[in-house]
Amino acid sequence: MRLRRIVLGSALGIAALAGAAAVFVMLPLPDRLLERPARPTLELVDRAGAPLRTTRSADGSLTQWLGLEEIDPEVLVAFVAAEDRRFYEHVGVDQRALARALVADLRARRIVSGASTIPMQLARLLRPLPRSGPGKLAQMLWALRLDAHLSKQLILEQYLNRVPLGQGAVGVEAASALYFGASARDLSTGQAALLAAVAGAPSRDNPLVSARRAITRRRTVLARMQRTGSLTAAEVERAALEPPLIASANRSFRAPHYIAALLERLAREGRSPTGRLHTPLDLPLQESLEAEVRHTVDMMRTSGVRHAAVVVLDNHSGGILAWVGSPDFFEPVSGQVDMVISPRQPGSALKPFLYGLAFDRGYTPASILPDVATVYQTSTGPYAPRNYDRRFHGPVRAREALGSSFNLPAVELASRLGTAELMATLSRAGFASLARDPEHYGLGLALGNGDVTLLELANGYRAIANGGIFRPVHWLAEEGPGAESRRVMSAGAAALVTDILADPVARIPGFGPVTPLEFPFPAAAKTGTSRHFTDNWAVAVTGGFTVAVWVGNFDGRPMEGVSGITGAGPLLHRATLLAARRHPPGVLPTPERVGARLVTICRLSGFRAGPDCPASSEWFLPGVELPHVCDWHRPSGVTLPARYADWSATFRLAGREGEHAASRTASADTGSSAFRITSPASGDVYRFVPGVDPRYASIGLRSSGTAGSEPVRWWVDGAPIAGARLALVPGRHRIRAQAGKQSDEVSIEVVSP
Repeated sequence: MRLRRIVLGSALGIAALAGAAAVFVMLPLPDRLLERPARPTLELVDRAGAPLRTTRSADGSLTQWLGLEEIDPEVLVAFVAAEDRRFYEHVGVDQRALARALVADLRARRIVSGASTIPMQLARLLRPLPRSGPGKLAQMLWALRLDAHLSKQLILEQYLNRVPLGQGAVGVEAASALYFGASARDLSTGQAALLAAVAGAPSRDNPLVSARRAITRRRTVLARMQRTGSLTAAEVERAALEPPLIASANRSFRAPHYIAALLERLAREGRSPTGRLHTPLDLPLQESLEAEVRHTVDMMRTSGVRHAAVVVLDNHSGGILAWVGSPDFFEPVSGQVDMVISPRQPGSALKPFLYGLAFDRGYTPASILPDVATVYQTSTGPYAPRNYDRRFHGPVRAREALGSSFNLPAVELASRLGTAELMATLSRAGFASLARDPEHYGLGLALGNGDVTLLELANGYRAIANGGIFRPVHWLAEEGPGAESRRVMSAGAAALVTDILADPVARIPGFGPVTPLEFPFPAAAKTGTSRHFTDNWAVAVTGGFTVAVWVGNFDGRPMEGVSGITGAGPLLHRATLLAARRHPPGVLPTPERVGARLVTICRLSGFRAGPDCPASSEWFLPGVELPHVCDWHRPSGVTLPARYADWSATFRLAGREGEHAASRTASADTGSSAFRITSPASGDVYRFVPGVDPRYASIGLRSSGTAGSEPVRWWVDGAPIAGARLALVPGRHRIRAQAGKQSDEVSIEVVSP
């Protein structure tokens, strides 16, 4: 009796559940259940209106709706074969597939198959349900309900326009545009099969994440299409040979790193703009620079270079004209790493901000700075900086120290001015990535030991080009230049910095007479190399725009001896020329425009030139006290003041108007009024500067004394020479001068680099 009641109760319960299920299935569908998603809400275009990114829905997905009659029939065949081969036979739930899945799950003791039909998948897309037992049951009921009220054609249309297919693409039309640069109206067999293959695991199997997995999955779909009789074996083999991606598909996602960063910025600010938004990006320039980045990486692959990046800013508005974060955004391993906004150490690229600070503190381009071996006692221990060429250049003018990017004078300047002052200058210039205390970086901050981004570096140099005034970049054309601004350095200091960085002669001691930093229009340029050659940087500023480039490896692997000049420099040169084709370079601020005076100075001492000095011209800002007349070069018989005697070190003499590209050990000039050789001095040692053309490696021969009107004749190693200039040749040499019956002889040494 009790058993009968239990059975009867169970039967009634099952009947009640079945009745409730039947009632649920027969209920009309909710009114707005099948409503098409709203048309995409945001379209991003470049400055001329060219599309950059296909329109997006509010959730960031790519969505485009096609009627079933518009979709290529092979797409329907592929999805039915891959996802639900008895789609046209069952009523929303495939009982045979369910039974087979149940057996497989029991054998595996875990869920290995869900036997989801296309109506079941559509139910989950329309009504998100938990992936659990009750959730699966609800999904089945909804599938039965959909199949009871909708035609098979309408179910397919809804499904094919809602199915996620990877990379934010929703529906076959958006995915076709993303992967093939085509429409789902007209796809090949291989393309249709690939879309169906991606549907099973869109985040894992899409060809932008793994082309190998996408191809493997596609072969499975093609085999199923062959089993259903839709394809012959020959057609399967031809479809399997098709590429998983079409290169021209990238046209649907232009300037991808920039667009990704812009969308993230909008989301971070809580902004949800709609309609068409114009960006300041210049698409033709963008695509030209993308090609240049790929070319640079291909050419430098043997030197261990795998990646590069470029950003271009409009100096006036701050608009981003071009943004290339990596050689290939769609490369599956690291393509979406964006080196425009990924902090790395910039090396010497920060030095212009240090010298701008120094010029505002009373230093001038003629100021003499020591490039000698120095050990600084810091809170973290002794610090002994070195130059890139591992040499010491003695007393050097600030112009040459910055132009040639010598490290030791920069560290000495930072020591005198204070790291905190340098840090404050960099903060005003927008280097927000330098978020630690000045003590954390120490004097090494002058050599770029703190991480910054390429975008920060470009905008910092833009501030120098704009007369020392920082303004933030702007991402959308609607934003305009913006009112926020702050002064990084005075207009005069900024003009001196750009004048030095545009001076090819100032670069000769460090980089030689020929570099990629020279342009057929006014431009100031600087390079930087981080420790161990892991990062190359280069920046060029014109009156109209700023270009910054980075070359290196995302994983921090060092390059093989690639410097800023040989690595980032050539890419900078080509990128700047490309930018100049579309945007006027304009005119850089010059010292003359800020009221600076041009003064004749001694090239060796930096003081005002005396009658016996090798003379040059230098700019002095208004209000800066002019130095006294040089007393380093006196007639023989006069001893230099004691304050100069300890400058006995390696002088750097550079190649223009009688200068020479060698290093010279100088000493106090003493002697009698008799005829004698005053240059060179006996015992002088000359060292060639690496990379300098031998034509510049020469010295002028000078004498003084009571020679009367007799001409001075010169011999080198016993052989007479014409004129009073000696071309340097490695080795020891005897130099003899004779005027009438008086003569003098000195010995020098020339050392190879």
